[in-house]
Amino acid sequence: MEFLEILGQSQFFNKLSDKFFLRLLVDLLAVFIMIRLVYYRFYKKTELFLTFFGFNLIIFLISYLLNRVEMTIGAAFGLFAVFSMLRFRTEGINTKDMTYLFMVIAMGLVTAVSKGSWDELGLINGIIIVSTILLDGNILTKKELFLLIDYDNLENIKPENTDLLKSDLKDRMGLNIHRIEIENVDLLKDSVKIKAFHY
Repeated sequence: MEFLEILGQSQFFNKLSDKFFLRLLVDLLAVFIMIRLVYYRFYKKTELFLTFFGFNLIIFLISYLLNRVEMTIGAAFGLFAVFSMLRFRTEGINTKDMTYLFMVIAMGLVTAVSKGSWDELGLINGIIIVSTILLDGNILTKKELFLLIDYDNLENIKPENTDLLKSDLKDRMGLNIHRIEIENVDLLKDSVKIKAFHY
C-alpha cells in the first residue's frame, strides 16, 4: 500500500500526459482483439503472442517518445521499415504470421504518431481488424489450406494421372484435395514431396 502511495506521488507519471495513457489503452485493446480474438481463433497458436505484443509495444513507445521531438511521418515509417525487415533466423515464420506481425507493428505506429483523437484511432484500428476478419476468415472467400506430404507412388504424379493422385490422397487422408503442386521429386528414394491444397 505504501508503495502505491509513493508511486502515485512520483513525478514520473506526472511527466506523461493523459493522452499517452489513452493512446496506449487504445493500442493494447486493439492488439488484444487482433491477436487473441482474431489470430488465435483462426490458427489456434500461442507461440508468437510475445512477439506480436512485444513488437507492438516497442514500436508504440519508441514512436510516441520520438514524436514528442517533432518526428515526421517519414521518419516514423522509416522506423517501421527497419522493424519490418527483421527476419527470424532461428525458426521459419510463415507468410500469414509475418502479415499479422506487420499489422500489429503498423497499429502501434499509427496509434502513437497520428494526430487524431482516441475515437478516430479506435476507428482506424477497427477498420484494420474488420478487414482482417473479412479477408482471413471464410466470409468473402474460402480459406485455402495446404499440407506438405511425402508421397510414395511416383506413377500417380504423371500429368495424366492427376485425378488418380487426388483420389488417392482423399482416400488416405479424408480431405477433399482440389489442387496439387509438386515440390520435389527424389528418384533414389522413389518419393515426391507434394503440396496438397484443400478448403
